[in-house]
Amino acid sequence: MRIPLAREGAPFIAIGAVLLVVALVWARTPGSALRVVPPALMAVALVFVVYFFRDPERRVPRAPGVVVSPADGRVLDIRPATDEPFMENPATRITIFLSVFNVHVQRAPLSGTVGAYEYHPGGYAVAWHEKASTENERATLGIRTESGPVVVRQIAGLVARRIVTYPREGDTLDVGERIGLIRFGSRVDLFIPAAWPVDVKEGDRVRGGQTILARVGDPS
Repeated sequence: MRIPLAREGAPFIAIGAVLLVVALVWARTPGSALRVVPPALMAVALVFVVYFFRDPERRVPRAPGVVVSPADGRVLDIRPATDEPFMENPATRITIFLSVFNVHVQRAPLSGTVGAYEYHPGGYAVAWHEKASTENERATLGIRTESGPVVVRQIAGLVARRIVTYPREGDTLDVGERIGLIRFGSRVDLFIPAAWPVDVKEGDRVRGGQTILARVGDPS
């Protein structure tokens, strides 16, 4: 059975496999019984890397007006936001924290057209800290939908060192479509118009492209 994997994981998996083979060959030479330790550690590391870069298919809700989660993880915070440039009116920010055990592929919360893309280099503070939203390395997608603008922000965490964002300005997105990936622990902020009712609460576990976070409200 084929394991669905994000393409960004291929180099890491290849390196892990080579190191495992080298460790197995080395372990076959005469010596201490402890020679089995390096291959065992390499095997565990390879399994973890494969697990981390998994990219399962999701059953995306197709009901009109639903906003699906852009990421797997735990809802860390839900709060008003008034200073997000792409949002035309006051917004609601939903913050999702991704541990190293979550799927790290991000997905489009709604169908629409990318109206803005920005990448900002920055630091690597713990992802749950409030300043991570404005000071950490991050990439921002502003998406124009039929019901109003939304923003997805990928934020690097303490051990994350690479943000990948697929679409660029002018690209068309379908709800649930893969839009990027963050390596090894991170955070995703979703901004929606303040009038849209939120269906989740802080502490809820969510799945990218599957869990309904909110519903489109009256744009007026």
